[in-house]
This record gives sequence, C-alpha cells and structure tokens, in this order.
Amino acid sequence: MEIECARRAFAFHEVGSRELVGRFDGGKVTSDGGGLLLRELEAKLGLIARFASCFTDHRDPERIEHTVEELVAQRVYGLALGYEDLNDHDHLRNDPLLAVLVGKTDPTGEDRARERDRGKPLAGRSTLNQLELTPVGADEDSRYKKITADCGQLEEFFVEAVLLLLQEQPPRIVLDLDATVDPLHGDQLGKFFHGYYQCYCYLPLYIFCGGHLPCAQLRPADLDASAGVTASAAAGGAAASGLAVRADHAAGRQRLLP
Repeated sequence: MEIECARRAFAFHEVGSRELVGRFDGGKVTSDGGGLLLRELEAKLGLIARFASCFTDHRDPERIEHTVEELVAQRVYGLALGYEDLNDHDHLRNDPLLAVLVGKTDPTGEDRARERDRGKPLAGRSTLNQLELTPVGADEDSRYKKITADCGQLEEFFVEAVLLLLQEQPPRIVLDLDATVDPLHGDQLGKFFHGYYQCYCYLPLYIFCGGHLPCAQLRPADLDASAGVTASAAAGGAAASGLAVRADHAAGRQRLLP
C-alpha cells in the first residue's frame, strides 16, 4: 500500500532566530561528496589510470560501454568510499556522483544504447566480475571473461606508486616484512588449518615501507611463514638504491638480500 503525503514541508522548533524546516524536494542527494576530493587527487597523480594500464581488454571494441579504466575506477572509488562488496555495485551503478568520479560524460545514463540500461550510468557486478575472476590465459576467444591482468606489471605499479608518494627517494629504504593471519569461515579454495593460530586461515605476507604497502601476497596457510619473502623483498625494493629489511625470526630461514 502506497502512502501519499500531501505536505511538502514540516516546520520544527526554531534554532535561535533561525527557522528549521524539513522539505523533500532536494532532488538527487548523496553522502559521498568527499569522493570529489579523490577525483582531484587522481587528476594530479594518475594512479588509477596507471593501474588500469596493467590490464589487457580482449572484448569486442564495438560492444564496449565501460572501458577498463572506467571499470577499475568504479571499483577503486567504491572501495575508497566504503563499498567493499561487489554486490553493492548493483545499486551503485545508478549513482550519478560515482559516474562523475569514474569520468562518465553522461552521469545519468540516459543516453545508453540499450533501453533496459538507461538511467544506470555504471557497470553492474557481472561486468565488474571480469576484472576479478578472469582466469590466467584468457583471450579474445574466451566466452565471457576477457579482461586479463599482467601480474608483473601490477607488482611494479605498487612499488612505483609508493616511490611517487614518497616524493623524494630517500637514501635508504626500510622494508618491514610480516606474515599474519586471515581467518576463514567457509570452504574457500586453499584454506588450511594453522597450528599456531588454531584456525582455518590464509597466511598473507605484507611488506610495508613506512606507512605504505608496496607488496601484499595472499598465501595458503600450509606454507612456511618465510615462503616467498626473498622474491617479494626483491620486488618491494627493486627501485631502491639503499635497502634494509626488517622481519621476525621466521624470515631468517631464507637469505633475503644478496
């Protein structure tokens, strides 16, 4: 049953000499206005554009409505604004502000080719899935998922981004290595029981450079805590002229630096 409200304004008790009136003609409103600051930051640094260049798009160019850079931007801005779940984008695809952040010239989506998509300027979760679930080796002959990532370029991107944020490369860079627990509560691929943490989990490796994160490696929990630290430390400090590594005793089972 629909409820019709004939009143267009509600008067509340005054605040000092000011009237306090509630109205419902505000049009499209948003609580994510701070995203415009992120857009300005991207215009200055170009991090999202550089990140998007690490992907190869094998889709038919004549059927593309959302470019790889737009898809990456939509996902990144969504995460930055607190929308972590990909399902959120089935609602966010209607958001004109997010469309502005992504760079859509038609933020209302009224000019989209298919009638069923009009009013929805952005991609839904099924299209965004192509960024996250495309298997290794996919190409133009793959049926659905055709956007592939170059893992080597992605690793280089994070290192370059940290060096960019440092502004001036310091004479010595200190990398902090830490393996930690990521508890699992389902039947995720690669889950194992870890005797130290007493739970089923992943055992990700993080490499920090001050307050920045140039490298993060998702690993199953059946590996030694030091597994992969040599290659990860080398990748994290590849562009550094002076490099020092700090880690707990587990990392000492491998030689970290030449």
